[in-house]
Amino acid sequence: MRAVIISSGSITNYEYIKSHINTDDTIICADGGYDHAKKMGITPNILIGDFDSITEIPDDIPCMRHPSEKNLTDTELAIEYARNKGFKNFLLLASTGSRMDHTLTNILLLKTFVEQKETAVIINENNKIMMIDSQIIITEPPDTIISLIPITNCTGVTTTNLKYPLTDATMHVGKGVGISNIILDDNATISVKSGLLIITVSQD
Repeated sequence: MRAVIISSGSITNYEYIKSHINTDDTIICADGGYDHAKKMGITPNILIGDFDSITEIPDDIPCMRHPSEKNLTDTELAIEYARNKGFKNFLLLASTGSRMDHTLTNILLLKTFVEQKETAVIINENNKIMMIDSQIIITEPPDTIISLIPITNCTGVTTTNLKYPLTDATMHVGKGVGISNIILDDNATISVKSGLLIITVSQD
């Protein structure tokens, strides 16, 4: 049971993005995310937002309209709706793009999933972005680029099956020691004893 949140950020390869959506996913469009859904031939379960960036509001899909002056972004509203419906597993699409304020906010929203013991990943055409406070197993082909970016000072960072290993390491915010590592085996593990660590799996 997974909630897919489609925001109004950038999508350049609709076929690739659509390939990550399963037939049994619940699709929630945050405002202009509906335009992306239409281009992928997907009918969402519900639209949520202030609808200031959507091209048209459909008549045949449930809509939850919010005032434009609000304390939560449309993506946050969509996430909260899904949480209230009991979802614990999330995929965020079109949540990155040219608006760096929205991109950074959406990446940092991953912290809320960690805090609530939920799973979440942001996917765009070049990256998968996750956040951990304990351990994760990454299943990607060898030679895939992986980076570890602390958003708080992290202690006890240990990795397996990476080209540049870390063992009980301390990583500090603002230091690039974890950038551009390489996965050596299909199953790589990253663990942290304390702190919050962003994991990005990237392709050039």
